[in-house]
Amino acid sequence: MSAPIALGELRTLFADFGNRTHVLLAVSGGADSTALMLLAARWHEQNPQTHLTVASIDHALRPESAEECRIVAMRAAELGLLCIIKRWEGDKPAARLQEAARNARYALLAEAATEIGADTIATAHTLDDQAETVLMRLMHGSAVDGLAAMRPVMPLAGLSLIRPLLGTTRARLVATLQAADMAWLEDPSNRNARFERVRLRALLAQLAPLGLDPERLGLLARRAARSSDALEAIAAERFEVLVRREQDCLQLDGRGLAACPADIRLRILERAVLEMRDRNAGSAYGLRLERLEALAAALDQVLGQALDQPLDPGDGQGGPWQRSLGGTLLRLDKSGNLQVAREPERRRGITKTKM
Repeated sequence: MSAPIALGELRTLFADFGNRTHVLLAVSGGADSTALMLLAARWHEQNPQTHLTVASIDHALRPESAEECRIVAMRAAELGLLCIIKRWEGDKPAARLQEAARNARYALLAEAATEIGADTIATAHTLDDQAETVLMRLMHGSAVDGLAAMRPVMPLAGLSLIRPLLGTTRARLVATLQAADMAWLEDPSNRNARFERVRLRALLAQLAPLGLDPERLGLLARRAARSSDALEAIAAERFEVLVRREQDCLQLDGRGLAACPADIRLRILERAVLEMRDRNAGSAYGLRLERLEALAAALDQVLGQALDQPLDPGDGQGGPWQRSLGGTLLRLDKSGNLQVAREPERRRGITKTKM
């Protein structure tokens, strides 16, 4: 039987709230987010210097969604909190609906935060959510960055996104609501097995008795995050050593790149592509690890000789070695420099890379 969260735990649980001016609480009305609202309101009684506002997003995917948002607003008012309701307008995609709904939710939350001058958005992701995310990343073959799963604090659209309940189990939140005699809403999609996360939730229940429980998977995420941060710091340092920024491109020292460990090479290439993409407002899609690995493997075939013999940057067909990725064109010259430039307009829109 899980114990409710005690008042004495709130100071630690919401320690990061004290560093914020105005926090927007994302509340759907489910058990997790309702508990977040209740606990944050209790914390706020002793810490009125930080403003709290509730936001509820109507995804318009079910007939009852508008009423659910109204109920959230009513419960927020009972706790002395103002509630903003935002509706996801427009047509809804038939495929990858949960992903689209999640993206829309964060966009609307950021919009609401900007409107009221909030500097932070708080969500109710729990240790159980973290464990499910780790399992999902494992199944998808993620590397250490993916296994780090959700971070307690991360940037979002010029704001901060924080997850104060990421180390707390869902069972403790339910126990907290029950002790307070506060009801919550049930979203039927949370039981729909056509969604991957729902299937993983059932799998996690089977794995927990074997020792692979939320606590153990949460520990894996924290350790992966630690390793990911260390690798990123090394890659950032090496990138600045190897890069030369020009008006319309980046130049990377190919031989220096070849001397880096494989994971650092991947991160340096990713940094170069993303910097040029952002500089030129290029393609909106992110870099898939598989494509980045394919690019690095193709480049390694050429750079592998760079450490002990003259570099031949050809593509085997008489032309310079070049590949495209993420709206950029990467070209290797005879001096061993890897040029990363914006992909020409006539090529843009072609998503297939030469790998």
